[in-house]
Amino acid sequence: MPQITQLATVFASQLFWLAVVFGIIFFVVGRRMVPQIRSTVAVREQKIAEDVEKAKAARAAADTTEAEWRARMDEARLEAARVAQEARRQIALENEARIKAALDKVDAKVDKARQRIWTSVQAARAELETVASDAAQQMVEQLTGLKVGGDEAARAVAAELQMLGGQGQPDPAMLGKGKSKRAASRAR
Repeated sequence: MPQITQLATVFASQLFWLAVVFGIIFFVVGRRMVPQIRSTVAVREQKIAEDVEKAKAARAAADTTEAEWRARMDEARLEAARVAQEARRQIALENEARIKAALDKVDAKVDKARQRIWTSVQAARAELETVASDAAQQMVEQLTGLKVGGDEAARAVAAELQMLGGQGQPDPAMLGKGKSKRAASRAR
């Protein structure tokens, strides 16, 4: 059979061309494409690290705002208590109308301060959510190539923040609670 005698020649020729093709693939993929892919991955990792740092900075700013809010609240409470105590000691029953007016003024200032602080905390939280939403969109797009809508990313970030403990935020409806207790004590 002549085909069997030609088998060694054909097989050697195929092995030669197989080695040539694999050599070309090795040099094209291994020497040219792999370094490009590695550099792209390094750039992505750096961008993700930068975005994480920005998110940490935004969170730190929000924490600072909250700490300032708490300090102002403590100062306002101390000041209100001091004014009320001093006024009770110095003013007799005939000056009760003046005491009530002073306490109402303090309550109004405290309520305004609480509202400003609440607004600041909400603005910081919204900024944090916006930054986190943008970072999440970019990460998903860079890592998977999929484009995520801004609303969908914002919902996902809000859900994550809710899971991480976002429930501890003060309720604006509760801002006037201290005033009602003080008014009830004055009525006695």
